[in-house]
Amino acid sequence: MFIVKIIIPLSPPPGHFSLSIIQKLTQVYKLWHEYLPNFAKDSRYTLGSKVDSLFLGVIEEIIKASSSDKTEKLIFLKIASVKLDLLKFFLQISWEIKSLGNKKYILLSEKINEIGKMLGGWIKSLK
Repeated sequence: MFIVKIIIPLSPPPGHFSLSIIQKLTQVYKLWHEYLPNFAKDSRYTLGSKVDSLFLGVIEEIIKASSSDKTEKLIFLKIASVKLDLLKFFLQISWEIKSLGNKKYILLSEKINEIGKMLGGWIKSLK
């Protein structure tokens, strides 16, 4: 007797994930996730974990903002902006202590800066 499991992928909730900022964040997070296993061992579970958590935090705040009214949206976007700044800071520290290589740091930084511009534009449009 054989048991066959059928795995049906979940479809994302409508609306939230079609935002270009979410798509870009998802792409850069996937890139980071490829880099994390090669992160220096002495920093992987401290600094690497912090960077990972900040990535997820930014994504979470953007998704919250996308389904909120204008007043709440601005609050969530400002929180996302602070988390994005922290993410940039901790990635720079990772690069400075050589836990993250030059090419990887440059690629992540360019993509995160682009996301920062998108986020800043969104915040500005709500003021």
